[in-house]
Amino acid sequence: MTRDTAPHPATDGPGDVLVATDLVRRFGDLVAVDGVSFRIAPGETYGLLGPNGAGKTTTISMVAGLLAADAGTVTILGRPVGPHRIDVKRHVGLVPQDLAIYPELSARENLLFFGRLQGMGGKELRHRVDEVLEIVGLADRAKDATKEYSGGMKRRLNIGIGLLHSPTLLILDEPTVGVDPQSRNAILESVEALSGEGMAVLYTTHYMEEAERLCDRIAIIDSGRVQAEGTRDELVRLTGELDRIRLTGTGDVAAAAEAVRALDAVDHADADRHSLLLVVRDAPTAVAAIVTAATRAGMSLADVEITRPNLESVFLHLTGKALRD
Repeated sequence: MTRDTAPHPATDGPGDVLVATDLVRRFGDLVAVDGVSFRIAPGETYGLLGPNGAGKTTTISMVAGLLAADAGTVTILGRPVGPHRIDVKRHVGLVPQDLAIYPELSARENLLFFGRLQGMGGKELRHRVDEVLEIVGLADRAKDATKEYSGGMKRRLNIGIGLLHSPTLLILDEPTVGVDPQSRNAILESVEALSGEGMAVLYTTHYMEEAERLCDRIAIIDSGRVQAEGTRDELVRLTGELDRIRLTGTGDVAAAAEAVRALDAVDHADADRHSLLLVVRDAPTAVAAIVTAATRAGMSLADVEITRPNLESVFLHLTGKALRD
Protein backbone atom coordinates (compact mmCIF):
# COMPACT_ATOMS: atom_id res chain seq x y z
CA MET A 1 0.00 0.00 0.00
CA THR A 2 1.08 3.58 -0.48
CA ARG A 3 0.34 6.63 1.57
CA ASP A 4 -2.34 7.55 -0.98
CA THR A 5 -4.18 4.29 -0.40
CA ALA A 6 -6.28 3.61 2.70
CA PRO A 7 -4.62 1.03 4.99
CA HIS A 8 -6.14 -2.40 4.95
CA PRO A 9 -5.83 -5.07 7.65
CA ALA A 10 -3.29 -7.81 7.08
CA THR A 11 -5.03 -11.13 6.68
CA ASP A 12 -3.83 -14.65 7.39
CA GLY A 13 -2.49 -16.37 4.33
CA PRO A 14 -1.90 -20.13 4.27
CA GLY A 15 0.65 -20.85 6.98
CA ASP A 16 1.59 -17.24 7.79
CA VAL A 17 3.94 -17.09 10.78
CA LEU A 18 3.14 -13.50 11.75
CA VAL A 19 0.15 -11.27 11.10
CA ALA A 20 0.14 -7.71 12.47
CA THR A 21 -3.04 -5.71 11.88
CA ASP A 22 -3.58 -1.96 12.35
CA LEU A 23 -1.09 -1.57 15.20
CA VAL A 24 -1.22 1.72 17.12
CA ARG A 25 0.97 2.85 19.99
CA ARG A 26 0.98 6.25 21.67
CA PHE A 27 3.36 7.81 24.16
CA GLY A 28 1.46 10.75 25.57
CA ASP A 29 0.60 13.02 22.64
CA LEU A 30 3.07 11.26 20.34
CA VAL A 31 1.66 8.59 18.04
CA ALA A 32 4.75 6.43 17.56
CA VAL A 33 3.01 3.74 15.48
CA ASP A 34 -0.09 4.59 13.51
CA GLY A 35 -2.01 1.76 11.83
CA VAL A 36 0.85 -0.54 10.83
CA SER A 37 -0.12 -3.85 9.17
CA PHE A 38 1.99 -6.61 7.62
CA ARG A 39 2.42 -10.38 7.54
CA ILE A 40 5.37 -12.76 7.19
CA ALA A 41 5.37 -16.26 5.69
CA PRO A 42 7.71 -19.13 6.61
CA GLY A 43 11.16 -18.68 5.07
CA GLU A 44 10.48 -15.02 4.26
CA THR A 45 12.67 -12.13 5.34
CA TYR A 46 10.52 -9.04 5.81
CA GLY A 47 12.15 -5.65 6.24
CA LEU A 48 11.04 -2.53 8.07
CA LEU A 49 13.09 0.21 6.39
CA GLY A 50 13.09 3.73 7.76
CA PRO A 51 15.13 6.37 9.58
CA ASN A 52 15.76 6.48 13.30
CA GLY A 53 12.55 7.50 15.08
CA ALA A 54 10.29 6.11 12.36
CA GLY A 55 8.53 3.64 14.69
CA LYS A 56 10.45 0.47 13.82
CA THR A 57 11.55 -0.51 17.33
CA THR A 58 8.14 0.28 18.84
CA THR A 59 6.52 -1.91 16.17
CA ILE A 60 8.74 -4.91 16.84
CA SER A 61 8.31 -4.45 20.60
CA MET A 62 4.57 -4.97 20.08
CA VAL A 63 5.19 -7.89 17.71
CA ALA A 64 7.45 -9.56 20.30
CA GLY A 65 4.90 -9.02 23.07
CA LEU A 66 7.12 -6.69 25.08
CA LEU A 67 4.81 -3.73 24.65
CA ALA A 68 1.02 -3.67 24.61
CA ALA A 69 -0.62 -2.10 21.58
CA ASP A 70 -3.13 0.69 22.14
CA ALA A 71 -5.05 -0.71 19.18
CA GLY A 72 -4.62 -3.49 16.64
CA THR A 73 -3.62 -7.14 16.94
CA VAL A 74 -0.64 -9.42 16.48
CA THR A 75 -0.79 -13.17 15.98
CA ILE A 76 2.08 -15.63 15.65
CA LEU A 77 1.13 -19.05 14.27
CA GLY A 78 -2.47 -17.95 14.75
CA ARG A 79 -2.06 -17.24 18.48
CA PRO A 80 -2.59 -13.76 19.97
CA VAL A 81 0.54 -11.94 21.15
CA GLY A 82 0.79 -9.64 24.17
CA PRO A 83 2.89 -8.96 27.25
CA HIS A 84 1.20 -11.76 29.24
CA ARG A 85 1.11 -14.38 26.45
CA ILE A 86 4.11 -16.43 27.55
CA ASP A 87 3.35 -19.53 25.48
CA VAL A 88 3.56 -17.83 22.10
CA LYS A 89 6.81 -16.05 22.98
CA ARG A 90 8.58 -19.42 22.88
CA HIS A 91 8.27 -19.25 19.10
CA VAL A 92 10.07 -15.89 18.93
CA GLY A 93 13.76 -15.05 18.96
CA LEU A 94 14.41 -11.36 19.64
CA VAL A 95 17.76 -9.73 18.91
CA PRO A 96 17.58 -6.18 20.34
CA GLN A 97 19.76 -3.22 19.44
CA ASP A 98 21.25 -3.24 22.93
CA LEU A 99 23.63 -6.11 23.61
CA ALA A 100 22.18 -8.72 25.97
CA ILE A 101 25.31 -10.67 26.94
CA TYR A 102 27.41 -11.15 30.07
CA PRO A 103 30.92 -9.75 29.43
CA GLU A 104 32.70 -11.92 32.02
CA LEU A 105 31.35 -15.13 30.48
CA SER A 106 32.62 -16.78 27.31
CA ALA A 107 30.43 -17.13 24.24
CA ARG A 108 29.79 -20.77 25.10
CA GLU A 109 28.90 -19.92 28.70
CA ASN A 110 26.54 -17.16 27.57
CA LEU A 111 24.77 -19.54 25.21
CA LEU A 112 24.52 -22.29 27.82
CA PHE A 113 23.03 -19.82 30.32
CA PHE A 114 20.40 -18.45 27.93
CA GLY A 115 19.63 -21.96 26.69
CA ARG A 116 18.77 -23.06 30.21
CA LEU A 117 16.46 -20.05 30.53
CA GLN A 118 14.66 -21.45 27.47
CA GLY A 119 14.23 -24.81 29.21
CA MET A 120 16.95 -26.54 27.21
CA GLY A 121 19.59 -28.78 28.76
CA GLY A 122 21.86 -31.79 28.49
CA LYS A 123 23.24 -33.04 25.19
CA GLU A 124 20.54 -31.22 23.22
CA LEU A 125 21.69 -27.85 24.55
CA ARG A 126 25.40 -28.57 24.11
CA HIS A 127 24.82 -29.71 20.54
CA ARG A 128 22.73 -26.64 19.75
CA VAL A 129 25.36 -24.32 21.25
CA ASP A 130 27.96 -25.86 18.93
CA GLU A 131 25.63 -25.35 15.95
CA VAL A 132 24.96 -21.71 16.82
CA LEU A 133 28.65 -20.94 17.33
CA GLU A 134 29.28 -22.20 13.80
CA ILE A 135 26.36 -20.23 12.36
CA VAL A 136 27.57 -16.93 13.82
CA GLY A 137 31.24 -17.61 13.14
CA LEU A 138 32.48 -17.71 16.74
CA ALA A 139 33.46 -21.35 17.15
CA ASP A 140 37.19 -20.50 17.25
CA ARG A 141 36.65 -17.92 20.02
CA ALA A 142 34.00 -19.82 21.98
CA LYS A 143 36.06 -20.05 25.20
CA ASP A 144 37.14 -16.39 25.33
CA ALA A 145 35.46 -13.92 27.67
CA THR A 146 33.14 -11.75 25.60
CA LYS A 147 34.57 -8.58 27.13
CA GLU A 148 37.54 -9.27 24.84
CA TYR A 149 35.36 -9.39 21.72
CA SER A 150 35.09 -6.70 19.09
CA GLY A 151 31.78 -4.91 18.65
CA GLY A 152 30.97 -7.05 15.62
CA MET A 153 31.67 -10.29 17.48
CA LYS A 154 29.39 -9.21 20.32
CA ARG A 155 26.66 -8.46 17.77
CA ARG A 156 27.05 -11.93 16.29
CA LEU A 157 26.79 -13.53 19.72
CA ASN A 158 23.67 -11.45 20.36
CA ILE A 159 22.16 -13.01 17.23
CA GLY A 160 23.27 -16.46 18.37
CA ILE A 161 21.37 -16.08 21.63
CA GLY A 162 18.23 -15.22 19.69
CA LEU A 163 18.71 -18.31 17.50
CA LEU A 164 19.47 -20.76 20.26
CA HIS A 165 15.97 -22.19 20.78
CA SER A 166 15.32 -22.48 17.01
CA PRO A 167 12.51 -19.90 16.92
CA THR A 168 9.86 -19.90 14.23
CA LEU A 169 10.20 -16.09 13.97
CA LEU A 170 13.50 -14.26 14.43
CA ILE A 171 13.29 -10.50 15.04
CA LEU A 172 16.44 -8.48 14.37
CA ASP A 173 16.45 -4.81 15.37
CA GLU A 174 19.22 -2.90 13.55
CA PRO A 175 21.74 -5.75 14.09
CA THR A 176 24.63 -4.16 12.17
CA VAL A 177 24.69 -0.70 13.78
CA GLY A 178 28.21 0.29 14.75
CA VAL A 179 30.02 -2.80 13.47
CA ASP A 180 32.97 -3.06 11.10
CA PRO A 181 32.40 -4.00 7.43
CA GLN A 182 33.73 -7.55 7.86
CA SER A 183 31.45 -8.32 10.80
CA ARG A 184 28.56 -6.64 9.04
CA ASN A 185 28.97 -8.91 6.03
CA ALA A 186 29.18 -11.96 8.32
CA ILE A 187 25.92 -10.94 10.00
CA LEU A 188 24.17 -10.47 6.65
CA GLU A 189 25.40 -13.85 5.43
CA SER A 190 24.03 -15.48 8.58
CA VAL A 191 20.62 -13.87 8.07
CA GLU A 192 20.54 -15.00 4.43
CA ALA A 193 21.23 -18.58 5.52
CA LEU A 194 18.46 -18.53 8.14
CA SER A 195 15.70 -17.58 5.73
CA GLY A 196 16.98 -20.25 3.37
CA GLU A 197 16.36 -22.82 6.12
CA GLY A 198 12.71 -21.80 6.45
CA MET A 199 12.88 -19.39 9.39
CA ALA A 200 10.68 -16.28 9.18
CA VAL A 201 12.76 -13.15 9.79
CA LEU A 202 11.62 -9.63 10.68
CA TYR A 203 14.52 -7.26 10.02
CA THR A 204 14.61 -3.55 10.86
CA THR A 205 17.22 -1.27 9.33
CA HIS A 206 17.87 2.24 8.09
CA TYR A 207 20.47 0.91 5.63
CA MET A 208 18.94 0.74 2.16
CA GLU A 209 21.53 -1.73 0.85
CA GLU A 210 20.77 -4.21 3.65
CA ALA A 211 17.06 -4.18 2.86
CA GLU A 212 17.76 -4.65 -0.84
CA ARG A 213 20.13 -7.55 -0.19
CA LEU A 214 18.19 -9.46 2.45
CA CYS A 215 14.48 -8.79 2.25
CA ASP A 216 11.90 -10.58 0.12
CA ARG A 217 9.43 -7.81 0.91
CA ILE A 218 9.98 -4.40 2.45
CA ALA A 219 7.77 -1.93 4.27
CA ILE A 220 9.01 1.65 4.07
CA ILE A 221 8.06 3.22 7.38
CA ASP A 222 8.19 6.88 8.37
CA SER A 223 6.45 8.89 11.11
CA GLY A 224 4.88 5.71 12.44
CA ARG A 225 3.14 4.80 9.18
CA VAL A 226 3.84 2.28 6.43
CA GLN A 227 4.29 4.49 3.39
CA ALA A 228 4.58 1.61 0.93
CA GLU A 229 5.12 -2.14 0.92
CA GLY A 230 6.28 -4.68 -1.65
CA THR A 231 9.26 -6.34 -3.24
CA ARG A 232 12.22 -4.18 -4.13
CA ASP A 233 11.12 -4.00 -7.77
CA GLU A 234 7.50 -3.23 -6.86
CA LEU A 235 8.61 -0.35 -4.67
CA VAL A 236 10.95 1.06 -7.29
CA ARG A 237 8.13 1.11 -9.83
CA LEU A 238 6.28 3.54 -7.57
CA THR A 239 8.75 6.27 -8.52
CA GLY A 240 8.05 5.94 -12.23
CA GLU A 241 11.80 5.99 -12.88
CA LEU A 242 13.40 3.84 -15.57
CA ASP A 243 16.78 2.14 -15.62
CA ARG A 244 19.85 3.64 -17.29
CA ILE A 245 22.57 1.96 -19.33
CA ARG A 246 25.82 3.65 -20.36
CA LEU A 247 27.78 2.10 -23.23
CA THR A 248 31.37 3.34 -23.57
CA GLY A 249 33.63 2.59 -26.50
CA THR A 250 34.82 3.58 -29.95
CA GLY A 251 33.63 3.23 -33.52
CA ASP A 252 30.35 4.40 -35.03
CA VAL A 253 28.58 5.64 -31.91
CA ALA A 254 25.95 7.56 -33.90
CA ALA A 255 24.94 4.46 -35.83
CA ALA A 256 24.80 2.49 -32.59
CA ALA A 257 22.45 5.11 -31.14
CA GLU A 258 20.08 4.75 -34.09
CA ALA A 259 20.18 0.97 -33.79
CA VAL A 260 19.33 0.84 -30.10
CA ARG A 261 16.57 3.46 -30.41
CA ALA A 262 14.68 0.94 -32.53
CA LEU A 263 14.48 -1.53 -29.63
CA ASP A 264 11.19 -1.69 -27.71
CA ALA A 265 12.88 -1.52 -24.30
CA VAL A 266 14.74 1.72 -25.07
CA ASP A 267 12.85 4.85 -24.10
CA HIS A 268 15.59 7.38 -24.94
CA ALA A 269 19.19 7.39 -26.20
CA ASP A 270 21.78 10.19 -26.11
CA ALA A 271 25.14 9.88 -27.88
CA ASP A 272 28.42 11.71 -27.58
CA ARG A 273 31.83 10.94 -29.04
CA HIS A 274 32.63 7.85 -26.99
CA SER A 275 29.45 6.83 -25.17
CA LEU A 276 25.73 6.17 -25.31
CA LEU A 277 23.43 6.95 -22.38
CA LEU A 278 20.18 5.00 -22.63
CA VAL A 279 16.97 5.20 -20.60
CA VAL A 280 15.42 1.73 -20.67
CA ARG A 281 12.80 -0.52 -19.11
CA ASP A 282 14.12 -3.55 -17.19
CA ALA A 283 17.82 -3.12 -17.94
CA PRO A 284 18.95 -6.62 -16.88
CA THR A 285 16.60 -8.17 -19.43
CA ALA A 286 17.26 -5.62 -22.18
CA VAL A 287 21.04 -5.28 -21.97
CA ALA A 288 21.94 -8.29 -24.13
CA ALA A 289 19.87 -7.05 -27.09
CA ILE A 290 21.25 -3.52 -26.64
CA VAL A 291 24.86 -4.69 -26.67
CA THR A 292 24.20 -6.85 -29.74
CA ALA A 293 22.52 -3.99 -31.63
CA ALA A 294 25.27 -1.48 -30.80
CA THR A 295 28.03 -3.90 -31.77
CA ARG A 296 26.42 -4.81 -35.09
CA ALA A 297 26.04 -1.10 -35.86
CA GLY A 298 29.79 -0.64 -35.62
CA MET A 299 30.48 0.35 -32.01
CA SER A 300 33.33 -1.42 -30.23
CA LEU A 301 32.41 -1.58 -26.54
CA ALA A 302 34.88 -1.04 -23.71
CA ASP A 303 32.39 -0.84 -20.82
CA VAL A 304 28.71 -1.38 -20.03
CA GLU A 305 27.28 0.22 -16.88
CA ILE A 306 23.76 -0.34 -15.56
CA THR A 307 22.15 2.03 -13.04
CA ARG A 308 18.80 1.18 -11.49
CA PRO A 309 16.57 3.26 -9.20
CA ASN A 310 16.99 2.19 -5.58
CA LEU A 311 15.10 2.34 -2.30
CA GLU A 312 16.67 5.70 -1.49
CA SER A 313 14.85 7.21 -4.46
CA VAL A 314 11.64 5.44 -3.40
CA PHE A 315 11.86 6.89 0.10
CA LEU A 316 12.51 10.37 -1.30
CA HIS A 317 9.55 9.99 -3.67
CA LEU A 318 7.18 8.90 -0.87
CA THR A 319 8.25 11.19 1.96
CA GLY A 320 9.94 14.14 0.28
CA LYS A 321 13.15 13.59 2.26
CA ALA A 322 16.26 11.44 2.07
CA LEU A 323 16.31 8.20 4.02
CA ARG A 324 19.04 9.44 6.37
CA ASP A 325 17.60 12.93 7.01
